[in-house]
Amino acid sequence: MPFLGQDWRSPGWRWVKTEDGWKRCEPFSPALEDGNNQLNGISHTVILTGDDEDEEIYSTEDCEFAAKKRKKDHFRNNTDSQCFYREKWIYVHKESTKERHGYCTLGEAFNRLDFSSAIQDIRRFNYVVKLLQLIAKSQLTSLSGAAQKNYFNILDKIVRKVMEDQYNPRLIKDLLQDLSSTLCILIRGVGKSVLVGNINIWICRLETILLWQQQLKNLQMNKQVNNGLTLSDLPLHMLNNILYRFSDGWDIITLGQVTPTLYMLSEDRQLWKKLCQYHFAEKQFCRHLIPSEKGHIDWKLMYFALQKYYPIKEQYGDTLHFCRHCSILFWKDTGHPCTASDPNTCLMPVSPQHFIDLFKF
Repeated sequence: MPFLGQDWRSPGWRWVKTEDGWKRCEPFSPALEDGNNQLNGISHTVILTGDDEDEEIYSTEDCEFAAKKRKKDHFRNNTDSQCFYREKWIYVHKESTKERHGYCTLGEAFNRLDFSSAIQDIRRFNYVVKLLQLIAKSQLTSLSGAAQKNYFNILDKIVRKVMEDQYNPRLIKDLLQDLSSTLCILIRGVGKSVLVGNINIWICRLETILLWQQQLKNLQMNKQVNNGLTLSDLPLHMLNNILYRFSDGWDIITLGQVTPTLYMLSEDRQLWKKLCQYHFAEKQFCRHLIPSEKGHIDWKLMYFALQKYYPIKEQYGDTLHFCRHCSILFWKDTGHPCTASDPNTCLMPVSPQHFIDLFKF
């Protein structure tokens, strides 16, 4: 048999060989498993003393029900708990078939694809932050309660990472600004919009976001102490080559603030012209020509003006990939159980916006 699943077209389950035979791997949650171990030691007979000091002995069935409820409460109240899955891929299906019923949601994909670990990889960091920003703008209310909890846990890890490593704080500030604006609108319009959970939870989350914004605003960049070769020691042609490899105008401006030499190179008209030609079509920037005082085109102002009208090209060190043959979404380095004869021809990189679009029905 080519597959070991209920759907003959699916990649099948993942099986592990044990002493008792082959067993199927199930998604697990360490927090819930620890809670189960703690609660399993509870006696099957519970004695509760009321105000009249009468003792009421519950039956075994009542005790089991109470134990299950405590397990759920323990898991839900633990805000740091997240669901982890052994498989870092997800099958994307939008309609029911004879073998498979239901569809995949954005919240399921968000929980399954292990974004919590992805932010530790510098190649994926910007990709995950951009994805969180798009979700904050338009898809926050479409997430389930578990996915929303996972969303804010990942956001908390991102803020901690930026505070410790001081890596790309501008990107996180933009994310928090969009998220706080969305939450303010949703909280003010409560009753008109769908918010999963108590309104007080959302107010608490908004206060946390405002606290993060204040922390990032007060963030002081540590001065690097290095007695070896520095960026300023490189020849001009190498510094110019570095600037020409940037695809973000704000990165060019930030680097230009380091030394007077880099500032001079960052103001080069040819540099900003190349940047405009890279991100925008000729017809687009011909409609918004901005001449300078000398009669030349101010390509630097052109770049930031065009950003308001047209999206810029996005570059990421690593992205999610979609297999057109298997309809599976996955990280490329973790792979997926592909059944195609040549899997590489079926792979397609997924931008953050494309990821959102995959789950629009």
